[in-house]
Amino acid sequence: MQLLLLVLTLVLIPAASPAQNRSEDEYTRYELLAPDTSSFKIIYDVTAVTPGAAFYFNPIRKGSIATDESVIDLASGQPLKFEQVPGAEARKAGLTNADLEGEYIKVTLARPVPAGGEARIRIIKTYQDPKSYFRQGDAIVFDRPLGIKRNAVVLPPSYELITCNIPSQILEEPDGRVGISFVNAYPSQAPLVLRARPAASAAPAAAPRSTTPSTPAASPPAREVPMNRIRVSERAFQDREIVYFLKDPTTHSFSLYHDYTETREGTDKYLNIVRAGSTVSDPSARNLDTGEALKVETFKGEAITKAGIDIGEPVVPGSEVVVIRFPAVKKGTTVRLRIEETYTDPARYALVDGQLMWNRSFGRPRNDVVLPAGWRVTTSSIPATVSMTDDGRVRLAFVNPRPDSIDVFLKARAR
Repeated sequence: MQLLLLVLTLVLIPAASPAQNRSEDEYTRYELLAPDTSSFKIIYDVTAVTPGAAFYFNPIRKGSIATDESVIDLASGQPLKFEQVPGAEARKAGLTNADLEGEYIKVTLARPVPAGGEARIRIIKTYQDPKSYFRQGDAIVFDRPLGIKRNAVVLPPSYELITCNIPSQILEEPDGRVGISFVNAYPSQAPLVLRARPAASAAPAAAPRSTTPSTPAASPPAREVPMNRIRVSERAFQDREIVYFLKDPTTHSFSLYHDYTETREGTDKYLNIVRAGSTVSDPSARNLDTGEALKVETFKGEAITKAGIDIGEPVVPGSEVVVIRFPAVKKGTTVRLRIEETYTDPARYALVDGQLMWNRSFGRPRNDVVLPAGWRVTTSSIPATVSMTDDGRVRLAFVNPRPDSIDVFLKARAR
C-alpha cells in the first residue's frame, strides 16, 4: 500500500524539466521611445508547446530594467496572470535550467497546453537599456543582438533611418513612424545595429498596411496595379508554416500539415484550394488553441457552386476545395488552425532515373520538407538548413524572408 501511494505521488508531481518551457513561433517588435529615456517597448509573441505546461517563463535580459509589463492570451484576447520571479523560484516552478542569477516573467497560461495543441501569448514590457539604445552625436543607435528569428524595430516619431546592417524590409507605420523588419535564417544571434536621425520634416501618415497573414499569390503585372494601391505587408510577422512528409516517390504522394492564424472577425471557415494536377485525401483539422478536432468537407467541380462556396476563381470540373469549419471568430479573439492532408501529384513528385525528385513553389515564409526513410539529399535548388528527425529522416527547412514565392527543386538518392 505504501509503495502504491509513493507511485501515485510521483505520478501527480509535475515533471520538472526545461522542456516544459518549449516554445515556437516567436516574434518580437521593438518600439523605440524618446531617445533620452534609453527605453523601448517590447511586444513579444510566443507559443508554448509543451503538453500539460501550466506556466511560461520569459527571461529578463541582464542589464535591462523591465517596467510596464502585461500579458495577453492571444486566443481570447484576455489578460493573463503573471509575476516577476528570481531564477530560484522559476526552478521550483519547473524550469530546472533557470539561471539562479536571473529574473523571469512567470506567466500563468489560460489553460494547460492541450495535447495536440498549444498556447499563444503576447508579453508586453518596456526595457530601459542604455547599452542597447543611445545617442551618438545627432543620431540615435539601436545596437542589440537578437536571438529571436522574426523581428521588427520601429523608430521614434519624426526620425529617418540612415543605416541598418541586417537586410530588412523597411516599412512605414500608419502614424508615419518608420521601421525595419527581418527574418534571421541563421542559427546565431543577428547583430543588429541601426542608426537614425531627426527627419527634416514629418511625413504624412501612411495608408494602413496589413499585418494579417494572407495567402501569397502570384502578383499581377505591375501595369494592372496603380502604385498608390500597392500594399506592403510585414513578412516577418506572418506566421503561416507548412511541413511536407514525403512518402515513397513511386506513390507520388506526400502528407503535410500547415498552421494558420485566423484573425478576421466573423470568419468561420478556411478554404484550401487544391492545386491543379494534385489530388487530396485524408483531410483533417484541429483548433490548436484547444486541441479539438474540426469539421472538414471536400467539394469538387459543380458541388462547389451548389454549396455556395466562393473559391476566388472560376469553378471548372477539375476544381477541388477542402473546407474547414470552426466557430466564427469573435471580436478581439483569434484562432490558430492546423490542417493536415495527403496529396498525390505525379507532375511534381516522382522517381525519375532512379532518383527522388520534387519540384514545388513555396509562398509561405517557412516551409519544411522531410524525405522518406532511407533517402539522402543530393540537390536543393534553394538554400536550406538540414537536420535529422528522431527517426533518422532528413529534414530540410526553407525560410523565405521575401514577399514572393520560391521554386524549390530537390533530388535524393536511396541509401
